[in-house]
Amino acid sequence: MTMGTDSRMQPLRHGDRGPAVADVHAALRSLGLLLATAPDGEAPALESAEYDEATELAVRHFQQVRGLSVDGRVGEETYRALSEARWSLGDRLLRYDPERPMRGDDVTNLQERLLELGYDAGRADGMLGAETEAGLRAFQRDYGLTSDGTCGPATLRALRQLGRKVTGGRPQLLRQSASFVESGPHLIGRRIVVDAGHGGADTGFAAGETTEADLVFDLASRVEGRLAAAGATVYLTRGRSQGPELAQRTAFANDARADLFISLHMDAHSSEHARGVASYYYGTGSGASSTVGEQFANLVRREVVARTGLLDLGSHPKTWDLLRMTRMPSVRLDSGYLSHPVDRLLLLDARVRSAIAHGVLAAVQRLYLPAEADPATGTFVLPDKR
Repeated sequence: MTMGTDSRMQPLRHGDRGPAVADVHAALRSLGLLLATAPDGEAPALESAEYDEATELAVRHFQQVRGLSVDGRVGEETYRALSEARWSLGDRLLRYDPERPMRGDDVTNLQERLLELGYDAGRADGMLGAETEAGLRAFQRDYGLTSDGTCGPATLRALRQLGRKVTGGRPQLLRQSASFVESGPHLIGRRIVVDAGHGGADTGFAAGETTEADLVFDLASRVEGRLAAAGATVYLTRGRSQGPELAQRTAFANDARADLFISLHMDAHSSEHARGVASYYYGTGSGASSTVGEQFANLVRREVVARTGLLDLGSHPKTWDLLRMTRMPSVRLDSGYLSHPVDRLLLLDARVRSAIAHGVLAAVQRLYLPAEADPATGTFVLPDKR
């Protein structure tokens, strides 16, 4: 099922009216995505602001550019992304607040600038966390500024006066790739969090008496067993009948200091033609991304396709909170459509779910192998420990 809006907020959609729609209009106009419709150029009264076709088209364009689910509606994530997009670097003082981390495009710009200068500011995800503060303090120390972790006028001037120092590729790609190569090829001691989507009252799509929540929990249990057999320490985000909130799942992975996070889902769509396997990693599609996450997303999708014969739908960058809030390489795998008759028959087969689980294991192992030892897709077999 497509990740996007939080159920606590009723999404705004075509035909809605009122102050909330007017707020969306203001955000879209500030981004140059929507023109004033009144003859005098003034925005209409708050109460009469309408979510019309032009608004929906502008929202879809914004969602596409920002790596959100493109549905033309404004739910929790889209509304938050619109608010964050209003900020430009220099509009406000930026400082780390562990209770309420600052979020916005200005934070992303700061992170990208620090990374280009060779400072480890973490992932350029628009959230000002401890890693970004550490990178900012290091920059301030090196350039004779007050090392207070606050990005104010003096720090901004210094950032704008300096040219890029890291060359030969994206800094974060170089840093993440080096870290994985140095960590060695084995899985012993790796901490991997496996997230079974849905759960509890949220059953997901129902296929007869079987629900998506039940199937992905079974799949997660199979993945857990195979990874544990390979030496990894594996954590599941939920039990068979539990349904933690999204924020609880990401916090669990962060608290576990996981090396990898993989969220397992089975999709559904109103179109009878929708079928196949897709994977998702953190990224906007045009800038910042989780480079190891992108590599893992490609590996796991190809391994599952090779072992099941399901249609390959590719890997895609998204800024969903599930991928953004986790502090380690994270991937969401949608391993087929329960709403498609062929995919559904395959996914209801325990042997196919075992093949998917083995594909996940193969992808994890290949992620840590050096290029010269990396087996061809679909050929990895778990070594016999005997």
